Amino acid sequence: MVEKSERLPLEGLKILDISTMIAAPWASTYLADFGATVIKVEHPQYGDHVRNFGSKKGDIPLFWKTLNRNKTDITLNLSKPEGQKVFKELIMKVDVVVENFKPGTLEKWDLGWETLSKINSSLVMLRTTGYGQTGPYSTQGGFGTVAEAMSGFASVNGTKGGPPTLPGIPLADGVASVFGALSIMIAIYEKEHNLDGKGQCIDMSIYEPLMRFMEPHIMNYNQLGTIADRMGNASLTSAPRNAYQTSQGSWVALSGAAQSVTEKLFKAIDREDLIKDERFSNNINRMQNVSELDGIIGAWIKERTTEEVVSRFNECGAVIGPMYDVKQLFEDPHFKHRESFVTVKDEDLGDVKIPNVFAKFSKTPGKVKTTGPQKGEHNQKIYKELLGFSDEKIKELQDDGVI
Repeated sequence: MVEKSERLPLEGLKILDISTMIAAPWASTYLADFGATVIKVEHPQYGDHVRNFGSKKGDIPLFWKTLNRNKTDITLNLSKPEGQKVFKELIMKVDVVVENFKPGTLEKWDLGWETLSKINSSLVMLRTTGYGQTGPYSTQGGFGTVAEAMSGFASVNGTKGGPPTLPGIPLADGVASVFGALSIMIAIYEKEHNLDGKGQCIDMSIYEPLMRFMEPHIMNYNQLGTIADRMGNASLTSAPRNAYQTSQGSWVALSGAAQSVTEKLFKAIDREDLIKDERFSNNINRMQNVSELDGIIGAWIKERTTEEVVSRFNECGAVIGPMYDVKQLFEDPHFKHRESFVTVKDEDLGDVKIPNVFAKFSKTPGKVKTTGPQKGEHNQKIYKELLGFSDEKIKELQDDGVI
């Protein structure tokens, strides 16, 4: 058994996060979960826009608490000359800066990559925008919703014959954030293993990471000329694959993506004869007869409870799972065993149960230490300890609206 270390794997990595909303801040949060020191920078008056995004309990923004967990928080007005001066001092003390301003904004303040890389040659900079730093759309505003539409995702998502459907979660932002965190670590690795030790700038759009997930449809169009349509819960690549209702009115989802799994599925519904039935003997034939196949499977499932269906399929080695709502996530015994949620104490909300750190490392697992901080909560700590500012200097900056 591997002995776990008390030291988090990214301790010592310092990240300055001047981004707002979801995609870019989430990227730095993933690294904070594994010990990186993330200094979240907010405008002293307006704060991060995400503080007013989504649900609130009273006046407490709920998503903020988990989206920006494990971070320290300072305020700084980057549009003021003195704020820009302070920012450049901070740049000398960190390894990474994360930003998502509209292209050209930081350059207008003399805080662009060319300037910052001269101040700190080893700096890694993640720039996340709707369309990237270059191209005809680069100066346009872009959110995850538009990225989900323009990436092609919405065109294949939704009921067959129905309209393109946007997801009910910040999917494009979430995917971009994971790619962002990955890109930062690739740049850190490269910097530490090259000869000159210099950092680099990462240009991340929100639409391109989600477009990467469209690869099967992109290849089909490129090579076959076919444009994917919406299939509801079905699949364009394998059958059976769908959602089916049980006798209780709840739903289960199953997939027979592999031939061996489909054969086990047929055994589970007591229809081993279908294994040799020419209509369903291989995936190509099943795709051509998918409506009839769904009818057979659906009729068997409809006569049984969710527990009976799941138990039977698991006994036979077929792949199935209940379609959970959020309440059921908290109740599942497997999720409890895996500690998929962790309880963290929050000064506003008390005990809060939020998603745990993923993935699970055998030697150096990540940890959720704190929820999202208060605006400017760590001004004294960062400005005094990291930059050496005096109390008088900090008060002067406050009085001038810089912090």
